[in-house]
Amino acid sequence: MIDFNIPPYTGTEEKYIQEAIKSRKLCGDGRFTKQCSQWMQEHLDVCHALLTTSCTHALEMAAVLTGVGEGDEVIMPSYTFVSTANAFVQRGARIVFTDIRPDNMDLDERLLEEAITERTRVIVPVHYAGIACDMDAILDLARRYDLQVVEDAAQGLTARYKGRALGTIGDYGCLSFHETKNLTMGEGGALLFQQEEALERAEIVREKGTDRSKFFRGQIDKYTWVDYGSSYLPSELNAAYLWGQFMECDRIQQDRMQTWEFYHQAFADLEQSGCLKRPVIPSYAEHNAHMYYIKVADLKTRTRLLSYLKERGIMAVFHYVPLHSSRAGQKFGRFFGEDRYTTRESERLIRLPLYYNMRPEDRERVAEAVWDFFR
Repeated sequence: MIDFNIPPYTGTEEKYIQEAIKSRKLCGDGRFTKQCSQWMQEHLDVCHALLTTSCTHALEMAAVLTGVGEGDEVIMPSYTFVSTANAFVQRGARIVFTDIRPDNMDLDERLLEEAITERTRVIVPVHYAGIACDMDAILDLARRYDLQVVEDAAQGLTARYKGRALGTIGDYGCLSFHETKNLTMGEGGALLFQQEEALERAEIVREKGTDRSKFFRGQIDKYTWVDYGSSYLPSELNAAYLWGQFMECDRIQQDRMQTWEFYHQAFADLEQSGCLKRPVIPSYAEHNAHMYYIKVADLKTRTRLLSYLKERGIMAVFHYVPLHSSRAGQKFGRFFGEDRYTTRESERLIRLPLYYNMRPEDRERVAEAVWDFFR
């Protein structure tokens, strides 16, 4: 069986985990948490990078920091993971779902202005597959309508928009280090932001609503409960594993890119003959080989292809069911305009196996199986 995903492991992670254990500092904000934050600040060119227990929690922190509340509206694509919406629903906001672009599955920036109302407070672009949304257009709208931008860059680590790292362009950015991501700590995430004035409250929200961070820096003689917060700080053991991944980031990325490029070349003729569509990378985007997907004619073809691959010992999967079609999506939000592409394109998409250290013979088996299906 060729797995859909195998979490990356480079061989150095255990060494750092042992060092964390010996340090007797396991609860977070120790050496490895700080090193991971510094690595992100330097490599992503961002002022602040706070490690969190998940991207879900990074999104929840961002929702708190934007100040959204009861009756406010937040615009985002329907084609995304539930956490993107849940973070703002928890604050009492209503979600306004918009259609996606059929070429790269990202939020369609051309539809945003009509979706804005007097209650709109935040736009949430989701960089699907590590392929950047058109951030210039989104930021221009945000400036004109006095809105905040929270980037869901869960899949976007090391990917870029016009040279800028995804997650560092809007007011807040959220990364994921889940085991399915390019780099992992099992479960984990990070909140990124540039503005200095947001740091104090971000630290308070991450530390259960207390000013504990100030206490450990010696700025106050005791810490107390000062604001809303939750337990968003990950263990040093998780951070130590992630540090091992950061140290091998270039090697992991190069390996993933080789598999991505192999697939892309392998399916060129199938696209030319009209059997499938390959990913589209806009000229402004540098992707990170987070996933390789193909799009087939329709839901029926997808179902048949997935079954065929499974029979051949290959685990491929489809992705999100559009949120606006779910029970919770209908309860907590509404779809703006016409669903021209979200449902149709989501029903065509198949994610192929792609992971660090994938054997060349395995990716060749995947490509051959797809070709055999269409033959």
